[in-house]
Amino acid sequence: MSENNLVPGPHADEPHAGTEGLAQRLNWLRAGVLGANDGIVSVAAVVVGVAAATTHTGAILTAGMAALVGGAVSMALGEYVSVSSQSDSEKALIAKEKRELEEDPEAELAELTSLYEARGMSAETARQVAIEVTEHDALKAHLSVELGIHPEDVVNPWHAALASAVSFTVGAVLPMLAILLPPVAWRIPTTFVAVLVALGITGWTGAWLGGGPRLRAPLRVVVGGALALAATYLVGQAFGATGLV
Repeated sequence: MSENNLVPGPHADEPHAGTEGLAQRLNWLRAGVLGANDGIVSVAAVVVGVAAATTHTGAILTAGMAALVGGAVSMALGEYVSVSSQSDSEKALIAKEKRELEEDPEAELAELTSLYEARGMSAETARQVAIEVTEHDALKAHLSVELGIHPEDVVNPWHAALASAVSFTVGAVLPMLAILLPPVAWRIPTTFVAVLVALGITGWTGAWLGGGPRLRAPLRVVVGGALALAATYLVGQAFGATGLV
């Protein structure tokens, strides 16, 4: 087979159609699972602690709603700040690359050629590929090969903040229902069981999406959740026993 048959076309270094979108959707889904997991554990720990101290439904509901709203806002703010910093950095790199392509396209072409050579292409093949991808979309080629950035994948911080708040809220609904719907005597046991089962599911889902161990990852999440619930239950019992609640 001749070398010419091995020369990639203008899309050689770009992912197959839909690959970038799929990866981004999986990342969003993983973030959603983690946000829901945080909502489950955080709110469950609060309501179990309060329920261990008092059987007053109003107190449990108030504490649970405060934990839900505070946690959702905190998650949204944290995600917004984090993604804003990442987005600003990526936009600055994109602007810099645009400027360099306008000011010295030949040097940028030589740089792209050397990057392809570093990936194992011959000098002739690397030069040909660099020319073809530059003619097709020079900026996208440089961002992808040189910086590992795809302009369409720059995340909107507002979208990230909203998704984080929603996923946390969805996760928080489970312990709220589990602690409020059963009879008083069954509130804490029901919440323990519901929360640990839910954590097992979210842990397994997160491991599946991330390609991690399907047993070890959910087990860590379940054990961690059980410890958090046990700790807040003991705190609630201590405060309830002293008559402070």
